[in-house]
Amino acid sequence: MLTQVTSMGPLELSLAVVDIAIVAYVLYRLLALIRGTRAVQLLKGVLLLVVATPVSGWLRLYTIHWLLQKFQLWLIFAMLIVFQPELRRILEQLGRGRFFTPPPAYLDEEEMAQLVRRLALASEVLSRNKTGAIIVLERETGLKEVIETGTRIDGVVSPEFVVNIFVPATPLHDGAVVIRGNRVAAASCFLPLSDSADLSRDLGTRHRAALGITEQSDAVAIVVSEETGTVSVATGGRLVRHLDARSLEETLGSLLKIKPVSGFVVDERAAAPGGN
Repeated sequence: MLTQVTSMGPLELSLAVVDIAIVAYVLYRLLALIRGTRAVQLLKGVLLLVVATPVSGWLRLYTIHWLLQKFQLWLIFAMLIVFQPELRRILEQLGRGRFFTPPPAYLDEEEMAQLVRRLALASEVLSRNKTGAIIVLERETGLKEVIETGTRIDGVVSPEFVVNIFVPATPLHDGAVVIRGNRVAAASCFLPLSDSADLSRDLGTRHRAALGITEQSDAVAIVVSEETGTVSVATGGRLVRHLDARSLEETLGSLLKIKPVSGFVVDERAAAPGGN
């Protein structure tokens, strides 16, 4: 290999560098697209099986090694079926010319704390006005499939903005808002409903939808009941109910790994819209 590199001329070497750079960037973009979906967990499982095959042979676990080898024969076909939504999305983005757009940025701790305060304020207003709402925060597991069911917005999160989305009889009030980073990615999104038989009968469709998305991903969902104004948080298929602005901010901060700050101060309360 080294001999081949040293024997290359300047033009051939430049083309080889360009070739490697293009392949590396395409792989990076593919990984970024996969990271934005639930397929990332599936990919981790596939990589684990691929690594386990030679390890099992080295440890002389012959039965396990034989099973893993047989499994790899149809692993490619299984991946085509499992990753079908992601493959379709990649082809769609290639057709739209969006494949080379940069991936979404993650928030630092200060930005996340500001986002949580704004959502707590918005939820307080929605609760006071008994306006039904579902707000879903995307985390490690991407929610592109959910975002594509709604109307894309891409607007910075503010208490006023979030409250106005859920005003009754407006075009986007029915459905869920999905937040990616500190921006509203989409509104009026459809969520999968939880089919758990252990749910209380007083929980409506909003709560079942919030539980459903958190059962299928690591997202955090805020639910405001239209009937009672009760604010709840769903995560991991479990529901924490009857939260006020302070307890909601503390709960979200704990789930999103934000360090507690001494002295709870809502510094944006004056900017929050009021209501009767």
